[in-house]
Amino acid sequence: MNRFVLNETSYHGKGAIGAIPEEIKARGFKKAFVASDPDLIKFGVSKKVTDILEAAGIEYVMFSEIKPNPTIENVQAGVEAYKAAGADCIVAIGGGSSMDTAKAIGIIINNPEFADVRSLEGVAPTTNKCVPIIAVPTTAGTAAEVTINYVITDAEKNRKMVCVDVHDIPVVAVVDPDMMASMPKGLTAATGMDALTHAIEGYITKGAWELSDMFHIKAIEIIAKSLRGAVENTDEGREGMALGQYVAGMGFSNVGLGIVHSMAHPLGALYDTPHGVANAILLPTIMEYNAPETGEKYRDIAKAMGVEGTENMSVEEYRKAAVDAVKKLSADVGIPADLKEIVKAEDIPFLAQSAFDDACRPGNPRDTSVEEITALYNSLM
Repeated sequence: MNRFVLNETSYHGKGAIGAIPEEIKARGFKKAFVASDPDLIKFGVSKKVTDILEAAGIEYVMFSEIKPNPTIENVQAGVEAYKAAGADCIVAIGGGSSMDTAKAIGIIINNPEFADVRSLEGVAPTTNKCVPIIAVPTTAGTAAEVTINYVITDAEKNRKMVCVDVHDIPVVAVVDPDMMASMPKGLTAATGMDALTHAIEGYITKGAWELSDMFHIKAIEIIAKSLRGAVENTDEGREGMALGQYVAGMGFSNVGLGIVHSMAHPLGALYDTPHGVANAILLPTIMEYNAPETGEKYRDIAKAMGVEGTENMSVEEYRKAAVDAVKKLSADVGIPADLKEIVKAEDIPFLAQSAFDDACRPGNPRDTSVEEITALYNSLM
């Protein structure tokens, strides 16, 4: 049996944020708890949404104690702020950090027996849906607006906790490329490569099947055509990436990922490495490692990446073509090629064990070990 969980409603395209007041009022909500990070507030991005709320006469309170890799403490502060606010819904504005924080807050509010944030790690047996969330992404990458996953950093233990819960998915996703137009080039590139990693890992994960394959291969195609333009801030690129990252999220949320993500998570926890950058550096090497367990899927990936003549290639040729196409896109958008400037050699044993223990690791198409993950980190040094 396979299960698929998606938003109740999603809006796509320029001006989509205009639908937010209608959704809030139609659902009978009276006061919104707006969760957004300080930079988005500082640079006026969040204001695009709060101006609409104000014009519609919708009361709200702003919460901004959110870090790029949100921590247990951020969630705890958010829970207390939500209780004090008297709100009945959450509007999450931002990238994965804002949306992940909102999910954890919403879950704890409606499942208070999980007030210890660490108890949410893995597949927590919550019984109630979280506080209704309207998710407004400002980056084209995480797809947190359509996933049942969120990641919280345990700063005390230098590790990221991957939480998977069908009760945390936002009821409404509002995917408006205009909300992403102010992203700088580096962030656009990193989050875009995160989206590509979602699509490729989701396509080859052990849990993949026909329905998820349909989303992932289309997402790879859209992202490969759109990311370079998005980095240059073209309308077509932004619109393509807004859609492509969401389509990837529709898939991977339901079938899982692999060791690109499990190896990226400890880099973020230990060094605060941007998640998309970590994924992008790791992806080609892990693709090479996983290739023997992927059947003919790399032929599809190569074709979706724009490689011509794949139908006439040998297995070795189309697998290399797929990896090379990913390397080329990553280089074109300015992603580093290795971990030399990020990882300290003495930390690799800790990183490898953390990656092996990560919730994404079991979905990898090739069974692995701490020793093999150690070798993979070392190969990128």
